[in-house]
Amino acid sequence: MIHDVALDYYGRRMATCSSDRKIKIFEIEGETQRLLETLKGHEAAVWSISWAHPKYGSILASSSYDGKIFIWREQAGVWQRLFDFALHKASVNLVSWAPHEAGCLLACASSDGSVSVLEFKDNNWENKIFPAHGLGVNSVSWAPATSAGSLISSNPSPSSSGNRRFVTGGSDNVLRIWTWDPATNTYVPEGSEQQATLVGHTDWVRDVAWSPTVLQKSYIASASQDKTVRIWTADSQAPAANGGWTSKVLDFPTAVWRVNWSLSGNVLAVSTSDNKITMWKENLKGEWECVNTMGV
Repeated sequence: MIHDVALDYYGRRMATCSSDRKIKIFEIEGETQRLLETLKGHEAAVWSISWAHPKYGSILASSSYDGKIFIWREQAGVWQRLFDFALHKASVNLVSWAPHEAGCLLACASSDGSVSVLEFKDNNWENKIFPAHGLGVNSVSWAPATSAGSLISSNPSPSSSGNRRFVTGGSDNVLRIWTWDPATNTYVPEGSEQQATLVGHTDWVRDVAWSPTVLQKSYIASASQDKTVRIWTADSQAPAANGGWTSKVLDFPTAVWRVNWSLSGNVLAVSTSDNKITMWKENLKGEWECVNTMGV
């Protein structure tokens, strides 16, 4: 079973990972694919893969049920394991690279309840690992490196670009927003613990996705076992309770597995356990409409 598929920045190479503990790299030319390499090393099913920005080279991260995170690098057509991280005590369910403006940062979500952030700095890999969701972390997604509203602000703050924020989704049915704190040299809940926690789902949060759009509003989509997707919105000009986040609910007939934004950030793709993918878009009234449905 294939668990994840990822295209590189240019859309010319595709990586897949599966239950056979292998990662495969394909070259894509038009409608044809050519197998370039098979990466081996994980000792159990590989759940997630993620390409780094080409600014940092040809680098791929993978995570597995074996609790390990591998970072792979290609040089002159040869793939090698660049770094192994094995401090998690249970399955690592998802890996996600930060926007390149924020640095060479990889966030990892684990069933042991913790999140780790790996950073390549001073020619070395550093890590921060901290508890996030007591019952396990299923997903993590970075915010845009530029704060919402900063591009339309007449006086953007110096920290509005390159900020390090991400959202996590857990088996405790909630989302949490984290931000880098230079004072403690780690990641902490944004605002108060209550403000950083987004409550509404009634079952596991399977996936989270922070929209890459940098406008006045920030958008986060969350997919849950409770057969709903919640689209969370925060207006930079109108802060409110709960850290300014409000949500709208999309109902589905079955559990929802994954959510993903388009590069422009205005279309949301949703995959459900009935093997369907639906596309959603916000209309002028602020309501979300299904604009396309595909069966797999």
